[in-house]
Amino acid sequence: METIYLGGKEHIVKTGRGSVSVIVYGDPDKPPLVTYPDLALNHMSCFQGLFFCPEAASLLLHNFCIYHISPPGHELGAAAICPDDPMPSVDDLADQIIEVLNYFGLGAVMCMGVTAGAYILTLFAIKYRERVLGLILVSPLCKVPSWTEWLYNKVMSNLLYFYGMCGLLKECLLQRYFSKEVRGNPEVPESDIVQACRRLLDERQSINVLRFLQAIDRRPDITEGLKRLKCRIIIFVGENSPFHSEAIYMTSKLDRRYSALVEVQACGSMVTEEQPHAMLIPMEYFLMGYGLYRPCQFTGSPKSPLSPSCISPELLSPESLGLKLKPIKTRASPSVSGAGR
Repeated sequence: METIYLGGKEHIVKTGRGSVSVIVYGDPDKPPLVTYPDLALNHMSCFQGLFFCPEAASLLLHNFCIYHISPPGHELGAAAICPDDPMPSVDDLADQIIEVLNYFGLGAVMCMGVTAGAYILTLFAIKYRERVLGLILVSPLCKVPSWTEWLYNKVMSNLLYFYGMCGLLKECLLQRYFSKEVRGNPEVPESDIVQACRRLLDERQSINVLRFLQAIDRRPDITEGLKRLKCRIIIFVGENSPFHSEAIYMTSKLDRRYSALVEVQACGSMVTEEQPHAMLIPMEYFLMGYGLYRPCQFTGSPKSPLSPSCISPELLSPESLGLKLKPIKTRASPSVSGAGR
């Protein structure tokens, strides 16, 4: 089944573990980039801030065909999943991805995931190492839930079960995604990105979100599997993310020859929406190691974050252009973070 959607084409792929929505953007002859969003989100609410800014279009859409995979029942307009359908595990969700790749005839792919989606894609990379070229992970998870996360998940599960997508549940989710700087307070209104996310959350079916939450809440520790990964990995995490310590821990367990950490200041978990420009320079140099680069004919403003005058000296180091990507810390300046938003 195929549907034309906002410049992309939606495919409903039937797998042995249920149907999954995949929206494809770009030229299928280009290398594939697979995305997977966080809990209760899809590509519109998790990745549009990154993919819709002109600099990212130059970097990502020029070099890749994008395959946005939604967790079961998280696509726009999704109906409620039948409660009698088998409850998926994280292994089931990872195995769905290999069936999606086979459906499209894809070989090895680049992967980009946020928090829960980052976990699913990392698990996929551990299980199917030959099918993953690289991982771009945002506020990722690799351990079982901490006591704090377990308690939060328990509260959200109860709210979903008894009250559905109520106001309190949406507040819990927004705290998961965004820093307090953009969530607002009585004196400062919440930002446009938070308002847009809140509206998109209204469209989610509570049973569908609950099933994904329960799968993620029961996830196993995959730390040992990280040692078997040989693809390049770049991790982004906001310093105000509830999962900051998990991202730091995961980085410490990866092979330093193949991995890099970018901490984004004054940002929550969803860097793709809150500070997408902070991701562009590190991603450009990460992808240059694969022979991919931003086309020189891009006509951005002189203050574009991809402008040579804005490149950090650390990112010009020889290590950053090969396998030894240096851990760096970045901060989007006001002029950059406000551009294109």
